[in-house]
Amino acid sequence: MSKEEFVATLGGIFEHSPWVAESAYASRPFGSVGELHEAMTEAVRSADREKILSLLRAHPDLATRLQVTPLSAAEQKGAGLDRLTPEEFEWLNDLNKKYTDKFQFPFILAVRGKNKDDIIESVSERVNLSPEEEWNRALFEIGKITKFRLEDLLSE
Repeated sequence: MSKEEFVATLGGIFEHSPWVAESAYASRPFGSVGELHEAMTEAVRSADREKILSLLRAHPDLATRLQVTPLSAAEQKGAGLDRLTPEEFEWLNDLNKKYTDKFQFPFILAVRGKNKDDIIESVSERVNLSPEEEWNRALFEIGKITKFRLEDLLSE
């Protein structure tokens, strides 16, 4: 693939951050999905803090009523976040606000295999972490999300 094709195909794996695919392109060829994912996560790890913060902030709030990318929408729907009661929606909205006020980026969680109760429990716990602990946890979760997305895309 040309660099343009590579970025067009993989640029959405990391939420609204095609720069990740663009950076990883130089590491090709990739012998496996795992090698590709490692090159992409290394591009994130080696980015400056402001660029990483931009990546973190590109993620939508969970259970938001705002427009999200098709990948995020499908992931959230699979976890039942599209079927919250009004009370659950309000509670999650309040937790999201508290979290975002504290950390300055939205709560990020790989929701595959989780249900709405798991998600509410996770944000309730993680809002109490230190900023550095949560920064690292959010990046860990992004790694899980993007691995699922790459596997889904490249196994079709």
